[in-house]
Formats: sequence, C-alpha cells, structure tokens
Amino acid sequence: MDWAMETKGYNQRRACTLAGIDPRVYRRRAKRPADTELRARLQELAFERRGFGYRQLHILLKREGWEVNWK
Repeated sequence: MDWAMETKGYNQRRACTLAGIDPRVYRRRAKRPADTELRARLQELAFERRGFGYRQLHILLKREGWEVNWK
C-alpha cells in the first residue's frame, strides 16, 4: 500500500480502494501491548506439551504467575 502511495503518487483513499480495504483499517494502530515475553513462553509451553489445548496452557501460565485472559 505504501508502495502505491509513494511510487504511483496515489492518495491514501485511492490506494485503499485499489487494495479493497477501508482507510480507517489502514490507519488504525494497535492499542494493546505486544506481550512478547508472554507469547514466547506460550510458544515454549505449546512446543513442550503438544497435546495440550488452550485451557491447559492457560492453567500452566497461571501457575507460573502470568496474569492472562483465558481467550
């Protein structure tokens, strides 16, 4: 998208129309933190315990002291 705006000289609205997305979606910035440490630990646990689902992984994270929403 940025390529079309810079190279072709399209404005943001035109570039979003060509890409088929709403300009508000393109401009939206994430509000929540990245949680990189939590994501890394969750991947480690999932790799160690391949048969576990999200509920069991959530329990393991809670036991380690992580404050995590079940979703």
